Amino acid sequence: MPNLKRILVTGGAGFIGSHLCERLVGEGHDVICLDNFFTSQKSNIAHLLTEPNFELIRHDITTPIWLEVDEVYNLACPASPVHYQYNPIKTIKTSVLGAIHVLGMAKRTNAKVLQASTSEVYGDPEVHPQTEDYRGNVNPIGIRACYDEGKRCAETICFDYHRSNGVDVRVVRIFNTYGPNMHPYDGRVVSNFIMQALAGKDITIYGDGSQTRSFCYVDDLVEGLVRMMNGPADFVGPVNLGNPGEFTIRELAEQVIDLTDSSSRLTTMPLPDDDPTRRCPDINLASQKLGWAPKVPLEQGLKHTIAYFRDLDLSRFRAPTPNVHDSGA
Repeated sequence: MPNLKRILVTGGAGFIGSHLCERLVGEGHDVICLDNFFTSQKSNIAHLLTEPNFELIRHDITTPIWLEVDEVYNLACPASPVHYQYNPIKTIKTSVLGAIHVLGMAKRTNAKVLQASTSEVYGDPEVHPQTEDYRGNVNPIGIRACYDEGKRCAETICFDYHRSNGVDVRVVRIFNTYGPNMHPYDGRVVSNFIMQALAGKDITIYGDGSQTRSFCYVDDLVEGLVRMMNGPADFVGPVNLGNPGEFTIRELAEQVIDLTDSSSRLTTMPLPDDDPTRRCPDINLASQKLGWAPKVPLEQGLKHTIAYFRDLDLSRFRAPTPNVHDSGA
């Protein structure tokens, strides 16, 4: 018999969470998806609602919840600058209080917790590529700090619960991830460029487009999450999960225009405050400890993502929040 578990996925209706739920349901686990739908879409997990081993709970993780589970993937938090800067206080409460509530529940039920941290803990890095022992260059009072510092604090809480109370934690630092189920108005660079290209609008680049990012396809990322949760007992992380292939924002824009056969042109706007100039993971630790490395090349992943956006009914999505932009999240 397979080792079937009761698994809670907070933020399970979000972009990454919905793919993770689908993977875990397909493996036969009893999956509880918890989400408050602040930035996520019920349509992302609608096809799972008829599955007998899937349950949806509408709940805000900033308030406690008690569930009997074996594992928790704590993914709940707005992850794009458009969304997390719209309500920065809510964002930091979600990261910090959410982690406290999940870890308290895990302590009581002896559950294992995987904390979804972020490459944003490195800030605008002075080390390249970023290794897990780099402590970061973060502005604690900037407009991105609600997310950056919220996630850094969540990591702190995880390790304190692990050291003080023996809670089994796993911390992953997720680098830029893209793919189907991305919110069309989330303000992230991949969704922005695809939406603009499909509409034949000018593609907006912030700065001169020389800043770099690495782009990991969502299926690769989910594989990394599952491997980390099921990995060696003595390996709690943090570990980088991302694609080490590095592209400039301008290169990404040009590739999107080519793959969509769009007439869009490039236009530039000033770079936002505290926007990182380079972002690329060193994944040697993930390779050594988990045997993990991304497999989907950018062109292939973009084709899948573009196909998703072509078929999207935009009337099902809330309009973007105002006056907030990002150049490469």
